[in-house]
Amino acid sequence: MKNFTSALNFLAEHHRRTFVMANFFPRWTNLLPLKIAVCAGAVAGGVVLAVTYYATPKTLVEGYQPSQPIPFSHKIHVDQLGLDCRYCHSFVDVSGTSNVPGNNTCWNCHQHVAKDSPKLQPLRDRMDPTLKHADFGKPIEWVRIHKTPDYVYFNHSAHVNRGISCQSCHGRVDQMEVVYQENSLSMGWCLDCHRAPEKHLRPLEEVYNLKYSDADVSKYTKDAGVKTTEDLGLKLKEHWQIVPKESCATCHH
Repeated sequence: MKNFTSALNFLAEHHRRTFVMANFFPRWTNLLPLKIAVCAGAVAGGVVLAVTYYATPKTLVEGYQPSQPIPFSHKIHVDQLGLDCRYCHSFVDVSGTSNVPGNNTCWNCHQHVAKDSPKLQPLRDRMDPTLKHADFGKPIEWVRIHKTPDYVYFNHSAHVNRGISCQSCHGRVDQMEVVYQENSLSMGWCLDCHRAPEKHLRPLEEVYNLKYSDADVSKYTKDAGVKTTEDLGLKLKEHWQIVPKESCATCHH
Protein backbone atom coordinates (compact mmCIF):
# COMPACT_ATOMS: atom_id res chain seq x y z
CA MET A 1 0.00 0.00 0.00
CA LYS A 2 2.86 2.32 0.87
CA ASN A 3 4.51 1.65 -2.47
CA PHE A 4 1.24 2.33 -4.26
CA THR A 5 0.81 5.65 -2.46
CA SER A 6 4.36 6.62 -3.34
CA ALA A 7 3.71 5.82 -6.96
CA LEU A 8 0.60 8.00 -6.96
CA ASN A 9 2.53 10.86 -5.37
CA PHE A 10 5.27 10.50 -7.98
CA LEU A 11 2.75 10.59 -10.82
CA ALA A 12 0.98 13.57 -9.28
CA GLU A 13 4.27 15.48 -8.91
CA HIS A 14 5.28 14.61 -12.48
CA HIS A 15 1.91 15.77 -13.77
CA ARG A 16 2.19 19.01 -11.82
CA ARG A 17 5.64 19.75 -13.20
CA THR A 18 4.54 18.87 -16.72
CA PHE A 19 1.53 21.18 -16.41
CA VAL A 20 3.68 24.01 -15.12
CA MET A 21 6.19 23.57 -17.97
CA ALA A 22 3.37 23.53 -20.54
CA ASN A 23 2.20 26.95 -19.34
CA PHE A 24 5.60 28.60 -19.07
CA PHE A 25 4.32 31.52 -21.25
CA PRO A 26 1.13 33.44 -20.43
CA ARG A 27 -2.01 32.08 -21.98
CA TRP A 28 -2.55 35.21 -24.17
CA THR A 29 0.64 34.39 -26.06
CA ASN A 30 -1.10 31.41 -27.65
CA LEU A 31 -2.66 33.78 -30.20
CA LEU A 32 0.48 35.87 -30.65
CA PRO A 33 1.71 34.13 -33.86
CA LEU A 34 -1.72 34.59 -35.43
CA LYS A 35 -1.80 38.26 -34.46
CA ILE A 36 1.67 38.80 -35.90
CA ALA A 37 0.68 37.08 -39.12
CA VAL A 38 -2.49 39.21 -39.45
CA CYS A 39 -0.56 42.45 -38.78
CA ALA A 40 2.21 41.51 -41.22
CA GLY A 41 -0.36 40.68 -43.87
CA ALA A 42 -2.14 43.99 -43.34
CA VAL A 43 1.13 45.92 -43.60
CA ALA A 44 2.17 44.03 -46.73
CA GLY A 45 -1.23 44.61 -48.30
CA GLY A 46 -1.06 48.30 -47.46
CA VAL A 47 2.38 48.60 -49.04
CA VAL A 48 1.18 46.87 -52.21
CA LEU A 49 -1.86 49.13 -52.47
CA ALA A 50 0.20 52.25 -51.79
CA VAL A 51 2.79 51.37 -54.42
CA THR A 52 0.07 50.42 -56.91
CA TYR A 53 -1.70 53.74 -56.44
CA TYR A 54 1.04 56.24 -55.66
CA ALA A 55 4.17 54.89 -57.39
CA THR A 56 2.89 54.36 -60.92
CA PRO A 57 3.49 56.70 -63.88
CA LYS A 58 -0.20 57.55 -64.01
CA THR A 59 -0.27 58.81 -60.45
CA LEU A 60 3.13 60.45 -60.50
CA VAL A 61 2.80 62.47 -63.68
CA GLU A 62 -0.58 62.18 -65.42
CA GLY A 63 -2.51 65.32 -64.64
CA TYR A 64 0.57 67.12 -63.29
CA GLN A 65 -0.27 70.84 -63.48
CA PRO A 66 2.25 73.10 -61.75
CA SER A 67 1.85 76.83 -61.31
CA GLN A 68 4.03 78.90 -63.61
CA PRO A 69 5.78 82.22 -62.83
CA ILE A 70 3.50 83.82 -65.46
CA PRO A 71 -0.02 82.37 -65.98
CA PHE A 72 0.35 81.74 -69.71
CA SER A 73 -2.87 80.64 -71.43
CA HIS A 74 -2.36 78.36 -74.42
CA LYS A 75 -6.08 78.64 -75.17
CA ILE A 76 -5.74 82.38 -75.77
CA HIS A 77 -2.45 82.27 -77.66
CA VAL A 78 -2.99 79.14 -79.75
CA ASP A 79 -6.75 78.78 -80.11
CA GLN A 80 -7.83 82.41 -80.22
CA LEU A 81 -4.76 84.13 -81.69
CA GLY A 82 -3.62 81.20 -83.83
CA LEU A 83 0.05 81.17 -82.83
CA ASP A 84 2.01 78.26 -84.30
CA CYS A 85 3.63 75.98 -81.71
CA ARG A 86 7.02 76.74 -83.25
CA TYR A 87 6.82 80.44 -82.47
CA CYS A 88 7.58 79.66 -78.83
CA HIS A 89 8.97 76.13 -79.12
CA SER A 90 11.32 77.03 -81.95
CA PHE A 91 13.63 73.99 -81.74
CA VAL A 92 10.96 71.31 -81.81
CA ASP A 93 11.35 70.40 -85.50
CA VAL A 94 15.12 70.73 -85.74
CA SER A 95 16.39 69.33 -82.46
CA GLY A 96 16.13 66.22 -80.36
CA THR A 97 14.76 68.33 -77.52
CA SER A 98 12.15 71.05 -77.52
CA ASN A 99 12.59 74.41 -75.80
CA VAL A 100 10.59 76.91 -73.83
CA PRO A 101 10.44 80.54 -74.99
CA GLY A 102 13.04 83.00 -73.80
CA ASN A 103 12.16 86.40 -72.40
CA ASN A 104 12.63 88.08 -75.79
CA THR A 105 9.99 85.89 -77.41
CA CYS A 106 7.39 87.08 -74.93
CA TRP A 107 8.66 90.67 -74.89
CA ASN A 108 8.40 90.99 -78.67
CA CYS A 109 4.63 91.17 -78.26
CA HIS A 110 4.03 92.18 -74.69
CA GLN A 111 6.06 95.36 -74.74
CA HIS A 112 3.11 96.54 -76.87
CA VAL A 113 0.23 94.17 -76.04
CA ALA A 114 -1.36 93.99 -72.55
CA LYS A 115 1.75 95.79 -71.34
CA ASP A 116 0.06 96.96 -68.13
CA SER A 117 -1.32 93.55 -67.10
CA PRO A 118 -0.30 92.70 -63.52
CA LYS A 119 0.14 89.07 -64.63
CA LEU A 120 3.06 90.18 -66.81
CA GLN A 121 4.93 92.02 -64.07
CA PRO A 122 7.62 89.27 -63.81
CA LEU A 123 8.31 89.77 -67.53
CA ARG A 124 8.52 93.56 -67.22
CA ASP A 125 10.86 93.22 -64.24
CA ARG A 126 13.25 91.23 -66.40
CA MET A 127 12.95 93.15 -69.67
CA ASP A 128 12.17 96.81 -68.91
CA PRO A 129 15.43 98.61 -68.04
CA THR A 130 13.55 101.64 -66.75
CA LEU A 131 12.25 99.62 -63.78
CA LYS A 132 15.79 98.86 -62.58
CA HIS A 133 14.53 95.67 -60.96
CA ALA A 134 16.93 93.20 -59.35
CA ASP A 135 15.71 90.48 -61.75
CA PHE A 136 16.46 92.49 -64.88
CA GLY A 137 18.13 90.29 -67.49
CA LYS A 138 17.36 87.03 -65.69
CA PRO A 139 15.43 84.30 -67.56
CA ILE A 140 11.90 83.41 -66.56
CA GLU A 141 12.11 80.09 -64.73
CA TRP A 142 9.31 78.13 -66.33
CA VAL A 143 8.39 74.91 -64.52
CA ARG A 144 8.97 71.86 -66.68
CA ILE A 145 5.91 69.63 -67.06
CA HIS A 146 6.75 66.84 -69.53
CA LYS A 147 9.94 64.94 -68.77
CA THR A 148 11.12 61.48 -69.70
CA PRO A 149 13.55 59.65 -67.38
CA ASP A 150 17.26 60.22 -67.93
CA TYR A 151 17.64 56.67 -69.25
CA VAL A 152 15.13 57.28 -72.07
CA TYR A 153 16.03 58.97 -75.35
CA PHE A 154 13.27 60.75 -77.24
CA ASN A 155 13.89 62.81 -80.36
CA HIS A 156 11.26 65.48 -81.04
CA SER A 157 12.37 66.30 -84.58
CA ALA A 158 12.32 62.64 -85.65
CA HIS A 159 8.67 62.41 -84.68
CA VAL A 160 7.21 65.73 -85.85
CA ASN A 161 9.04 65.48 -89.20
CA ARG A 162 7.34 62.15 -89.83
CA GLY A 163 3.80 63.24 -89.13
CA ILE A 164 3.45 62.83 -85.36
CA SER A 165 1.62 65.85 -84.01
CA CYS A 166 2.20 67.69 -80.75
CA GLN A 167 -1.33 66.61 -79.84
CA SER A 168 -0.42 62.91 -79.80
CA CYS A 169 1.82 63.36 -76.78
CA HIS A 170 0.68 66.61 -75.21
CA GLY A 171 -3.06 66.51 -75.86
CA ARG A 172 -5.23 69.44 -76.91
CA VAL A 173 -2.90 72.06 -75.53
CA ASP A 174 -4.78 74.69 -77.52
CA GLN A 175 -7.74 74.16 -75.18
CA MET A 176 -5.75 74.38 -71.95
CA GLU A 177 -5.82 77.53 -69.85
CA VAL A 178 -3.12 75.92 -67.70
CA VAL A 179 -1.05 73.21 -69.36
CA TYR A 180 -0.98 69.82 -67.66
CA GLN A 181 0.43 66.41 -68.55
CA GLU A 182 -2.36 64.49 -70.22
CA ASN A 183 -0.52 61.21 -70.95
CA SER A 184 1.70 59.04 -68.78
CA LEU A 185 4.63 58.89 -71.25
CA SER A 186 5.28 55.42 -69.86
CA MET A 187 7.11 52.74 -71.84
CA GLY A 188 3.87 50.87 -72.51
CA TRP A 189 2.24 54.05 -73.75
CA CYS A 190 5.13 54.68 -76.18
CA LEU A 191 5.10 51.08 -77.42
CA ASP A 192 1.38 51.29 -78.16
CA CYS A 193 2.15 54.10 -80.61
CA HIS A 194 5.12 52.28 -82.16
CA ARG A 195 2.95 49.21 -82.72
CA ALA A 196 0.16 51.18 -84.41
CA PRO A 197 1.62 54.49 -85.69
CA GLU A 198 -1.22 54.90 -88.18
CA LYS A 199 -3.41 56.12 -85.32
CA HIS A 200 -1.21 59.18 -84.98
CA LEU A 201 0.31 59.80 -88.42
CA ARG A 202 -0.93 62.83 -90.35
CA PRO A 203 0.24 64.96 -93.27
CA LEU A 204 3.17 67.20 -92.36
CA GLU A 205 1.01 70.25 -93.01
CA GLU A 206 -1.25 69.16 -90.16
CA VAL A 207 1.36 68.35 -87.51
CA TYR A 208 0.84 71.68 -85.74
CA ASN A 209 -2.89 71.84 -86.39
CA LEU A 210 -4.26 70.60 -83.09
CA LYS A 211 -7.81 70.62 -84.50
CA TYR A 212 -6.99 68.07 -87.21
CA SER A 213 -9.88 65.61 -87.66
CA ASP A 214 -11.62 63.27 -90.11
CA ALA A 215 -13.04 66.33 -91.88
CA ASP A 216 -9.53 67.25 -93.08
CA VAL A 217 -8.76 63.88 -94.69
CA SER A 218 -10.44 64.61 -98.04
CA LYS A 219 -7.92 67.40 -98.70
CA TYR A 220 -5.12 64.85 -99.02
CA THR A 221 -6.61 61.96 -100.97
CA LYS A 222 -9.16 61.19 -103.66
CA ASP A 223 -9.53 57.61 -102.46
CA ALA A 224 -13.16 57.19 -101.41
CA GLY A 225 -12.14 54.41 -99.07
CA VAL A 226 -10.01 56.75 -96.98
CA LYS A 227 -12.44 58.49 -94.65
CA THR A 228 -10.77 58.74 -91.26
CA THR A 229 -7.45 60.04 -89.99
CA GLU A 230 -6.44 56.46 -89.23
CA ASP A 231 -7.26 55.41 -92.80
CA LEU A 232 -5.00 58.17 -94.07
CA GLY A 233 -2.42 57.24 -91.44
CA LEU A 234 -2.20 53.75 -92.95
CA LYS A 235 -1.57 55.28 -96.38
CA LEU A 236 1.12 57.58 -94.97
CA LYS A 237 2.73 54.70 -93.09
CA GLU A 238 3.05 52.77 -96.35
CA HIS A 239 4.14 55.82 -98.38
CA TRP A 240 6.84 56.88 -95.91
CA GLN A 241 7.78 53.25 -95.17
CA ILE A 242 7.46 53.84 -91.46
CA VAL A 243 8.41 50.80 -89.39
CA PRO A 244 8.87 51.94 -85.78
CA LYS A 245 11.29 49.88 -83.75
CA GLU A 246 10.27 48.12 -80.56
CA SER A 247 13.66 46.91 -79.34
CA CYS A 248 15.07 48.14 -76.04
CA ALA A 249 17.97 49.88 -77.79
CA THR A 250 15.54 52.16 -79.64
CA CYS A 251 15.08 54.35 -76.58
CA HIS A 252 17.61 52.99 -74.09
CA HIS A 253 21.03 53.53 -75.60
